Amino acid sequence: MTNENQILFTTLPLGGGGVYAEVILPLALPKTYTYAVPPVFVTKVKIGCRVEVVLGKNKRYAGIIKSLSSTPPTYQTKEIINILDDEPVLYPQQLQLWNWMSEYYMCSEGEVMAAALPAHFKLSSETILLFNEEYGDDFTGLDNDEYVVAEALLIKKQLNLSEVQQLLDVTHVYPVIKRLIEKKVCIVWEALSEKYKSKKENFVTLNPQYDNEEAISELLNNWTKAPKQMELLLSYLHLVKTQGEVTQPELLKKSGATPAQLKGLAEKNILLIEKRSVDRIKVLPRSMEVNFELSSAQQQALEEVQERFTQKNICLLHGVTSSGKTQVFIKLIEAYYKQGKQILYLLPEIALTAQMIRRLQLHFGGNIAIYHSKFNNNERVELWNKIKTGEIRIVLGARSALFLPFKDLGLVVVDEEHDASFKQQDPAPRYNARDAAVFYASLFNAKVLLGSATPSIETYFNAQRGKYGLVELNERFGGIHLPTMEIIDTRQVVQKGKVMISPQLKEAIEKTVAGGRQVILFQNRRGYSPYLICGTCGYLPQCKNCDVTLTLHKFSNKLHCHYCGTTYPKLTECPACGKVHWIEKNFGTEKIEEMIESEFPDLKVARMDVDSVRGKSAHDNLIKLFEQQKIDVLVGTQMVVKGLDFEKVSLVGILDADGLLSFADFRVNERAFQLMEQVSGRAGRKDEQGKVLIQATQTKHPVLQFVQQHDYKKMYEFELENRKHFFYPPFSRIIQITLKHKLKEVVDAAAEKLSLALQKDLNNFVVGPAAPLIGRVRNQYLMELLVKLPLDMKQIQQYKKVIMNQFNLLHSEQRFKSVIMVADVDTN
Repeated sequence: MTNENQILFTTLPLGGGGVYAEVILPLALPKTYTYAVPPVFVTKVKIGCRVEVVLGKNKRYAGIIKSLSSTPPTYQTKEIINILDDEPVLYPQQLQLWNWMSEYYMCSEGEVMAAALPAHFKLSSETILLFNEEYGDDFTGLDNDEYVVAEALLIKKQLNLSEVQQLLDVTHVYPVIKRLIEKKVCIVWEALSEKYKSKKENFVTLNPQYDNEEAISELLNNWTKAPKQMELLLSYLHLVKTQGEVTQPELLKKSGATPAQLKGLAEKNILLIEKRSVDRIKVLPRSMEVNFELSSAQQQALEEVQERFTQKNICLLHGVTSSGKTQVFIKLIEAYYKQGKQILYLLPEIALTAQMIRRLQLHFGGNIAIYHSKFNNNERVELWNKIKTGEIRIVLGARSALFLPFKDLGLVVVDEEHDASFKQQDPAPRYNARDAAVFYASLFNAKVLLGSATPSIETYFNAQRGKYGLVELNERFGGIHLPTMEIIDTRQVVQKGKVMISPQLKEAIEKTVAGGRQVILFQNRRGYSPYLICGTCGYLPQCKNCDVTLTLHKFSNKLHCHYCGTTYPKLTECPACGKVHWIEKNFGTEKIEEMIESEFPDLKVARMDVDSVRGKSAHDNLIKLFEQQKIDVLVGTQMVVKGLDFEKVSLVGILDADGLLSFADFRVNERAFQLMEQVSGRAGRKDEQGKVLIQATQTKHPVLQFVQQHDYKKMYEFELENRKHFFYPPFSRIIQITLKHKLKEVVDAAAEKLSLALQKDLNNFVVGPAAPLIGRVRNQYLMELLVKLPLDMKQIQQYKKVIMNQFNLLHSEQRFKSVIMVADVDTN
């Protein structure tokens, strides 16, 4: 750390006016609050430590000290109640990142803190009832429920809410508690509870008096009784010799003994049992072996990246699919690891991390850790602490890994940098992990390598104009050609309804699998049938909470809303006309899976989408099965597109290109190209050239021509011209403002008023208001405004303040007080 950072961590001396701590609380508060530091804590307070404070009347929170000062604020301060950490839980760089995020993405630091810290660090109050001794023990004036709680309080002196719920065997206990407080039987106290507990495990050791061969031999030679105990002892001696430490479960499993037999040896004082804290996450041996050679093209790319890093801190590696970008990343990681630096490797999806972690562990062993949202809270705390101490030097993770407390970050790799999954949608902070990583790395003067076969328009634009370094890797590893692309005009297929699998694709699947190869089928819709329609009257089943049609899921045999998650029973009769003539329109991944199983009964088929892949290791298990060729055809959504590497895939089918090209969004062409080019890149990665079949009706669409030619640069130039004409990024920065309210007339009026107010200050930069395509979600009506701002950071910051000020003015009106207003900066 720099000297400046070291100064930030020092404690302040108690001056004449005392010491005051500015504290961030994990809440969406418009500002931070300052608390007085009691004299007893003055020598202990440090920036980055958690402190216990009261907000409001009696709600307690664990906040983070942002700054220390000897100048009191203009308001009357409360005192810090307690200091929860001896040492800071994060470094100044994390606090700087939080501050930047809150300003750039127009949210509070508390919302960033809530997203950044593991749940066990974010303590909040737990209500505790304390018995009022002055009340005495005469409970005759209490009803039955009150009596039960009062008697328990008399005995235990204090109860928490969950204990009261258990006593009364109901969940709604507040009315009872309220009456007891009013009758002065008890008082309420708010306590902060530390939820993290280290994991304990029983370890077995040999009594030191037998810790030599002579003593052991004498013990075994004189053994006369309890042969099972002797077997147990011999198993222990074998285990301790082969693996060093022996846990009780391992010993019992190997020996087939019972806990009672182990207890017998412990009582004889031969074996000792002791509890120790252990890591929840198993760590591999800390070996490092990067033992492969780069091709000449890869080596040249690596050298060019390193050369660009001498001039700029950010570099884009634009390499075609299967060009071996990952191997370049690994060599670069090795170089920074040898310099003693920490490395962050960001991937957009959890689905990718499983395959990538296995690759990286081959080379870096236990030196690398994985971090994403599927870990439980205890595991996150342990990883957090190991990264903070520098024990873990390489971290592979999804976007949340950006918040980890790196001590000496040297390199950030953002793989698949174009991916929309790097952008957080809800809740705040609505940040883009790629852009935030660039800022975070700058705090350490670290290097950032962005990698993609299909870079985002904004990133490539920055590279073209010299803001970023640019390195191109234009040939596939091993000299394999890019796959051939064939567009199938589904209008020519004679088939009732929408074409799911054309005859050409069906024939290609048969040939591919017969040749011992594998197939990926991509459809960007999950579920069985995205639309059910009554064939008699045209009725469409809709969600009662959202203005969307329901999707039929065959596995659950229910209708699902993909916006609010509500499920409904499958309809038999039409609610409008009473008929039972339902027609299924369009198709999702479930229906494709069923059709393939029906058409090819001998093939092993699997599906990869949000519905089929749940749990911490579900992604990894499915990917392993596909890698081991235990699956012939993999049907999936975007999950199958992103960066996965399967040697035996030689055919990819894109089943509905029209669906990708029909979104009402200025990025539709870019996204469609990226998805189709990325999924086509899964084909023919080893041994032979792959083949991609694209089913579409808009066969002359420019994007399909660019995909067919694998021509990213033509797509980029085509898009750049359109973006420039309509003043869209990269020529502007956009902020999408969404207003929500349960009454349509209220949200309409609020949007109109906000639009008029913003147009006065922001000139012609405001577009709208207008209702989005889905006008109601979770019983809230929506209206949207789009603000397009020129590329001037000082101006943008000023305009953001104007927008926030107008939000506050609108909220000050009684009618609009409950209107929710969300600003999404750099919206997707």
